Amino acid sequence: MARPDKAAAVAELTDKFRSSNAAVVTAYTGLSVAQLKELRRALGENAQYSVAKNTLTKIAANEAGISSLDDLFTGSTAIAFVTGDPVESAKGLRDFAKENPHLVIKGGVLDGKPLSAEEISKLAELESREVLLAKLAGAMKGKQSQAAALFQALPSKFVRTAEALRAKQAEQGGAE
Repeated sequence: MARPDKAAAVAELTDKFRSSNAAVVTAYTGLSVAQLKELRRALGENAQYSVAKNTLTKIAANEAGISSLDDLFTGSTAIAFVTGDPVESAKGLRDFAKENPHLVIKGGVLDGKPLSAEEISKLAELESREVLLAKLAGAMKGKQSQAAALFQALPSKFVRTAEALRAKQAEQGGAE
């Protein structure tokens, strides 16, 4: 029979896996408590960095329906549970790992799909959600402006053509 404290820890981790849209598994051997605090601040408000026992974390991940992370739960393991923008958290982890080589990104999961460490690095290179949405809105506005100009040009071109035709007919009518 499982001990109540372990069952509670598994239940809490399972809830974190289910409520987050991304989870990044890291190795943190060699980092001090102060550095871990700094890492938690670097991740921002939309991510929670948790250190947990591998066996309990593996059970919780499997209960949450995530079995692709099983081979990552070896050695010292901590998980960043991301509830907001995963790009922002990936950037925070990448930047912190550059300054602190003891932090190693092992892999993760995004919306139920497994990610390798390289894919998480590529995710960190993306622009934030807000910037991408602003670029999309700008592109859409530009296309709307082009369409409006096109629709406005058609009637004015028709009027100029009709006027030129009328002037030509008037010339021909006066020459006869």
